[in-house]
Amino acid sequence: MRTVSATAGAVTAFLAAGTASVVVGRLASDAALKVSAGRPLPTEPRLTVHGAAADRITLTRDLASLRPGVYGLAGDGSHAVVGPVVEGTPHAADTVVRRLERVTHGTFTAGDAAWLTPNLYVGNPRTALGLDHTDVDVPGELGALPAWFVPGGRDTWVIAVHGLGTTREHALNVMGFLHARRLPVLALAYRGDPGAPRPPDRLNHLGETEWRDVEAAIRYAVRHGARRVVLLGWSTGAAMALRAAEHSQVRDRVAGLVLDSPVLSWPATLRALARARHTPEPLLPLAVRAAQGRAGLHPDGLAEPGGPDRLQVPTLLVHGPDDRVAPWEYSRRLARRRPGLVTLHTVPDAPHAAMWNADPEEYEERLRRFLTPLL
Repeated sequence: MRTVSATAGAVTAFLAAGTASVVVGRLASDAALKVSAGRPLPTEPRLTVHGAAADRITLTRDLASLRPGVYGLAGDGSHAVVGPVVEGTPHAADTVVRRLERVTHGTFTAGDAAWLTPNLYVGNPRTALGLDHTDVDVPGELGALPAWFVPGGRDTWVIAVHGLGTTREHALNVMGFLHARRLPVLALAYRGDPGAPRPPDRLNHLGETEWRDVEAAIRYAVRHGARRVVLLGWSTGAAMALRAAEHSQVRDRVAGLVLDSPVLSWPATLRALARARHTPEPLLPLAVRAAQGRAGLHPDGLAEPGGPDRLQVPTLLVHGPDDRVAPWEYSRRLARRRPGLVTLHTVPDAPHAAMWNADPEEYEERLRRFLTPLL
């Protein structure tokens, strides 16, 4: 009887541990599979506003608040644009003073929580940049996908695809630059975005299914006058663009790819996001397995895209070693494998999907050099 009882107890404990592991893995996998559009990623620290004046704002001293460049500053119901760190201004040792370029809406007062975001603009191309645009619906496999279309004089279109934690407003950062070069721009909202159809399982698939919405956007562009398209994607949007260029039935229309902070290995990205939510290191493999089972993700992600031999169009990779979400090493690996086709521009001191923010002028110059031969 004692043996039977001991065995039963061991089985119960094993089952309880197994159930707990499943629950922990599921919760940890939510870090990537349930990222909310327009909300900060768990890798982005919350900062505290210590004071604001007409052209200065004081924030908690952190590696994030010391970043070079220009960023959006978001709070609950507020948005501003902050420029570089201001030197020579008196401040406490645990704070940083940055230039306050403008307050888009709301207010920032001492004690407010805020976070930096790559989105400089809110609204749409007309309200944010003064650009004429049309709100269009792109027919997708799950339903109509809302998009902004900004017309231009060329027959090569740019299809812009945002990534984790952002919305199509992210494309506004470079839309003025693209418009000045007479490039039509289609900025897409895809499945799971506000106003777009929700995926049946309500999960983010990190580009593995969402790429078909990019394919739908290519078809829309071709039907409306595009001869060729350039796919410009950030984060998982870059992964979607890469998959579309490899697998789409209309991939022959893709003239080039611009991949900013691409998620090339979903397991690495999921581990990074789960770790940022304080998941203990031994439990990270559970998060990866849970995500794979819940979302049906391919075991290898895009770590070896296709392999790389399937990449057939000129590609500009813009990425940096300080990306805590999508490891830069995978971009380096892809560039090494296809040196004649892939150009890697490395950006230091920039967080995930914020390569433009670190140095807008250099970013746009690299983009100009890449796009010119494709037009």
